Amino acid sequence: MKVDTKQRLAALRARMKDTGTSLVAIAPGSHMDWLLGFHPHPDERPCLLLVAPEKETFLMPVLNAEGSRESTDISFFTWADADGPQAALEAALDEIGARSVEKVVLDETMRADFALLLLDAIPGARHSFTADTVGALRMRKDAAEFAKLKMNAAIADRAMQKAFGSIRPGMTEQDLAAVVKDHFASEGAVPSFWIVGAAGNGAFPHHQTSDRKLQEGDAVVIDIGARTEGFPSDITRMAVVGRPPEGYGQIHTIVEKAVQAALKAARPGVLAKEVDAAARKVIADAGYGEYFVHRTGHGMGIDGHEPPYITATSETVLEDGMVFSIEPGIYLPGRFGIRLEEIVILREDGPEILSSLPRDLHVAQA
Repeated sequence: MKVDTKQRLAALRARMKDTGTSLVAIAPGSHMDWLLGFHPHPDERPCLLLVAPEKETFLMPVLNAEGSRESTDISFFTWADADGPQAALEAALDEIGARSVEKVVLDETMRADFALLLLDAIPGARHSFTADTVGALRMRKDAAEFAKLKMNAAIADRAMQKAFGSIRPGMTEQDLAAVVKDHFASEGAVPSFWIVGAAGNGAFPHHQTSDRKLQEGDAVVIDIGARTEGFPSDITRMAVVGRPPEGYGQIHTIVEKAVQAALKAARPGVLAKEVDAAARKVIADAGYGEYFVHRTGHGMGIDGHEPPYITATSETVLEDGMVFSIEPGIYLPGRFGIRLEEIVILREDGPEILSSLPRDLHVAQA
């Protein structure tokens, strides 16, 4: 993934200055991908990108050094298995002037042993996670990120349409998932998840797709996603085999109204919890509040789930350029579940929906 590392490090240092942060420590993973466009192989060997106000450097296992040098010109302090990382870490901190700092920010996905190794090397430093630094920067996407998310959304739309056209009584949830995965692969996308939940299975929001056979009258939740060029997709739509089950239409309408309420509420300057509240109010007012059992949405970028989270308690102020899902649902145990999901880019005048598929129920012939 090609990124402007110089620009992103400059933006990070501006955030560090604003937040009084003396050191940011990033482990191999999505934060490093965002900053540098790559990350070394993640394993049990401590590997850290250390960013101070003036300089940055790597604590780098010797095993990863040669391959990583092809992707970055940042200096390395290497260590071998025979020696351990302690001396190399201390030398790295000396190099960037971070042996004695007041506040260090840790990558929240970092292994605990990496974090303790670093904190032991800078005793007395206050520590927090990346919400106000790298995390805050990642929430606002740029044009290149928008383009990749839109490309992936279009692939997911086509995979969903392929699923709709393949539904037949007697096929299993796994059979339908295989259609989705095969389509993703046909477009060069790597499948990430494939939730297919028929009838009562759809009442489990994270149902593990099973060998249950689809039957006439089944409402089917289809929640799918894949990755290309370092970015994901995520979409949920509903299908039914033949005639919908009793009461389905009413519930679908309620969930659709909840989606519309959340879309209307999502504007720059609004708290994330207000978007959740808008969707939740529609469902609660209809008498199904207890059956909406999860948050309204999650951010999406390099990671399929990342800030901002659209929850009942989130104080995050939504900004132009943020990307997140809106996906309320109602789950009736033993009967069916309904979830309708859109990924949106928040613009100055409201959300831009990435999918071109309507949220209407798809009716497959029994």
